[in-house]
Amino acid sequence: MRFRSLLSALFGCVLLASCGPVQDSRSGKEVDLHPPTIESVWSAAPGELRIRFDEEASLVPEKSRISPALAVKAATGPAQEIVMQVDEQSPGCEYTLEGEAHDASGNTASFLATFYGFNPRVPRLVINEFITQGTTDHPDMLEIRVLSAGDMGGVVLYQGTPGSFDDRLVFPSFAVRNGEFIIVHFKPSGDGTEINETSDKAASGGIDACPAAFDFWVPGGRGLAGNNGVLSAYQRPGGNLIDGILYSNRASTSDEKYCGFGSAAMLARAEELVRDKGWTADGSRISPEDAVNPAGSTSTRSVCRSSDSADTDSAADWHVVPMKKASWGQVNSDEVYAP
Repeated sequence: MRFRSLLSALFGCVLLASCGPVQDSRSGKEVDLHPPTIESVWSAAPGELRIRFDEEASLVPEKSRISPALAVKAATGPAQEIVMQVDEQSPGCEYTLEGEAHDASGNTASFLATFYGFNPRVPRLVINEFITQGTTDHPDMLEIRVLSAGDMGGVVLYQGTPGSFDDRLVFPSFAVRNGEFIIVHFKPSGDGTEINETSDKAASGGIDACPAAFDFWVPGGRGLAGNNGVLSAYQRPGGNLIDGILYSNRASTSDEKYCGFGSAAMLARAEELVRDKGWTADGSRISPEDAVNPAGSTSTRSVCRSSDSADTDSAADWHVVPMKKASWGQVNSDEVYAP
């Protein structure tokens, strides 16, 4: 959930200066001058939103608006988590909620937040294949394998995790079937031929576009981290994890400060993936030794999941294939690269 306050910088300074209870000089009692702050907004059903504040709050009905237009039918409250009844949402559509909330002390705040339309048919998916050592002729990309029919609306793929990422792609609504593939290109050229495909798999003419898969291009993408990264897919921004992978050629001894991962951001991503049950650690804490080692991979030697799509959330599911055995848009090769 992205949040942008509608309060001006001046009012923001005033509110920050007066946050929390203060003491009334005449009565000696504490006075609450802190307005309710929105924490999250998410779609819980086709016609239902949940809005969570940092304290019990009420919405001002006539100041609640959703764009693209959804009629607001009712809202509970006062409560810390308000349930709003709205018209049925389009799966994966990005909406903006504008509103005003007040607390029991009369403090009022306006807010603006985004959410994605509820998708009741999120398919089962696995991250299936990727390259991080791309070239001009074969830029970095990733393949998703579809394991059940459904709608991709709102599904989000991160280079990183929701709490820390370099790139993010939120898929539009389109139908997929069991056994189909989606290829995400992380380093677009921007030449005008790179078309995101939701129906015609042959529509895109970008580099390495695959006629057997749906092709998507990460806007502004600069490629994947070469040897140390996290890739993850979630049901929606703010939703549950679908699948993830941790890869690294480092070791626990590579550094002392970040468990060997080299940076605070990388360690945070690895730990978030474990917390969301997307990866397993052999010890009490995640380490690079738990990751898939991409050593030996190139632009034509991809990192592949086993062809049976095994998903044990560990390095045991993965291998580097020999040269020219990358298998975009088809079942993976189980041949293993031998240096």
